[in-house]
Amino acid sequence: MWLYAVIGAIGLAWVIVMFNRLTQQRQLAANAWADIDVQLKRRHDLIPEVVAVVKGHAGYERQTLEALAAARTRALAATGPAARAREEDPVAGGLRRIFAVAEAYPDLQAAASFVALQRTLTDVEDHLQNARRYYNAVVRDFNTAIAQFPTVLFARVMGFGPREFFGLDDPAEGAVPKVETGS
Repeated sequence: MWLYAVIGAIGLAWVIVMFNRLTQQRQLAANAWADIDVQLKRRHDLIPEVVAVVKGHAGYERQTLEALAAARTRALAATGPAARAREEDPVAGGLRRIFAVAEAYPDLQAAASFVALQRTLTDVEDHLQNARRYYNAVVRDFNTAIAQFPTVLFARVMGFGPREFFGLDDPAEGAVPKVETGS
C-alpha cells in the first residue's frame, strides 16, 4: 500500500513541477510580448513627429507621409503577434521610405530635429529587433515544452496552448536578395 502512496506522491510532484515550469514560461512569453509592445508604442509615438518635420521640409512628398500615417493607424488597431507583425511591416517600410526621401533634401538632412529623430528611431528599431528575437526564443521554448512527451499529455488539459511567433508572414520577405555580378 505504501508503494502506491509513494508512486502517487511522485506523480503529483511531477505534475506540480511541470505546471510551474509551463506557467513560468508562459509568463516569460507575456513579459517578452510586453517588451515588444513598449518598443512599438515608442515607434508609433515618434511617427507624428517624423511626419511633421519631413512635411515642413518636403511638403510635396504627401503620398509617402499619408501612407505612413495609414500604416501606423492599421498597426495600432492590430491585435495578436501575427496580426501585429503583418501590420508593422508597412510601418517599418514607410519609415525607410521617409528616410530615403529625406536624402533628396539636404536642408532636411541638416535639420537637427530630423537627425535626432532619425537617431532615436534607429535606437527604437534596434531595441525592437532585440525584443522580437527574445520573444520568439521564449515562445519557441514554451511551444517546445508543451509539445514534448509526457507534458503534451497534460498541457492542453491544464490550459497551456501554443503561442504565436512574431515573424514574417510572407517567406519571400526573408529571402536573400540575388546580386548580379558584372562579367
